[in-house]
Amino acid sequence: MKITTTQRFMMMNPVIQLIRLLVLSIKIMIVVAGGHGGTRG
Repeated sequence: MKITTTQRFMMMNPVIQLIRLLVLSIKIMIVVAGGHGGTRG
């Protein structure tokens, strides 16, 4: 499998990593909030 320049750039880019981390944390928060019945109301 050949790694393209774009894929290498995506892996090396700290901004992409930061966005992925934020998305992951948001998903976790949604799961936790949903598991506790949610605080929306």
